[in-house]
Amino acid sequence: MQRRHPGSRRGPAGVVLFAVVALVATACGSSSSPSPGITKTSILIGATVPLTGPAAPGYSQIAPATNAVFKWANAHGGVDGRMIDYDYLDDGYDPSVTVTQTRQLVSLDKIFAEVGSVGTSTQGAVQSFLEQQKVPQVFVASGCVCWNDPTDPESFGWQPNYEVEGKILGNYLKDNFGTEKVGYLYQDDAFGLGLVSGLDQELPGSQVVSRQPYDAAALSGALSGPLHDQVAALKAARAKVVVLATIPAATALTLLAAAAIGYAPQWVCSSDGVDPSTVGALLSSYSKGKAGDGLLNGMISDAYLPPESDTANPWIPVTEKLLHDYDEDAQLNGNTEYGVALGYTFLQALQAAGPNLTRASLLNAITTDGSSFVTPGLVPLTYSPSDHYGYSGAQVVQIENGRFLTLSPVYTATNTGPVRVYTGTPSGPPASLSSTA
Repeated sequence: MQRRHPGSRRGPAGVVLFAVVALVATACGSSSSPSPGITKTSILIGATVPLTGPAAPGYSQIAPATNAVFKWANAHGGVDGRMIDYDYLDDGYDPSVTVTQTRQLVSLDKIFAEVGSVGTSTQGAVQSFLEQQKVPQVFVASGCVCWNDPTDPESFGWQPNYEVEGKILGNYLKDNFGTEKVGYLYQDDAFGLGLVSGLDQELPGSQVVSRQPYDAAALSGALSGPLHDQVAALKAARAKVVVLATIPAATALTLLAAAAIGYAPQWVCSSDGVDPSTVGALLSSYSKGKAGDGLLNGMISDAYLPPESDTANPWIPVTEKLLHDYDEDAQLNGNTEYGVALGYTFLQALQAAGPNLTRASLLNAITTDGSSFVTPGLVPLTYSPSDHYGYSGAQVVQIENGRFLTLSPVYTATNTGPVRVYTGTPSGPPASLSSTA
């Protein structure tokens, strides 16, 4: 498998911790028993990500963008004088490979923590192992509700969990599409099932006329074309609104299969599968140039970070400049924005954990201080001793000509409570980030 172990950019010797945010860092845990991956001058963290395979389009951009944040931090003195080394390995979006690669990171490389690993079924396959090894599984790039399992206290999500996302989308459909027949096309794992669970809390079962699962591993090689049968079934059921819980490749394949049979429902898609630049490129590639991002026009989704096209939002130019300076191959899109925001969240967790850094102090910092971390999110993070989810809200948006247009206020929700309008104000980037990134 391809291995990425990018070198760290080091700042001048003796430079003290840069100000990530105006927090008072307190030492947590014992310095007498340092955790693996920690030295006086370095922090080794790792991840498994799909640099190849069905989820690579789009998702392969996340880890390099996260690493750009760490390179920026290293260029300004690191965290408490320690440089961050991010070791991310390719798992091809295959859980069996994730198991092997994770064991390498933990047993051979001796990482301090897993940070920003990508995938629901892939990370689910190693959650128990990481818990047994007491390795923090931090800010998983997945909205699985399993990251808040009290039996696995080492795990933390970051993006809104899929039930919350499904509820926000379902609430919007209930209010704006009346009794129109609805169909689901979803990845047959905790990703798709989580979104469906949230939708089903808002939409009556009688309104959902077709439920079509797919296997991510079978996206290529299907005899009649990937997802053709599922799309044909949705059309036969006369679904006027179709909700997708799909990775970008599956989103593109769905739209092409629908166009081939003249099926044009109102498409609604999880934020995981709708980045316009990623899906647009896949549409063009799969159709050999016969189709493009025009097939995305009108698609409804949700956003919990500011759209990258919103240059009036102060986080967007800061993020773009950071990528330009520290990830030279990156373009600003939904995936790279995600990676930068996640990496910046982790920097604040390290700072809050204090100079006597241990795994225990990191986990304590997130549960104690995480709700005050400054991020581009439209809603605050919700971390607490009983909440390992991360964001708990989003707004509904619609794609037009590659841009997201706002359709709703920002909402918050819990897995069991009502969907509510959020009335708070998003945070802006700290001056220390704006002036140096």
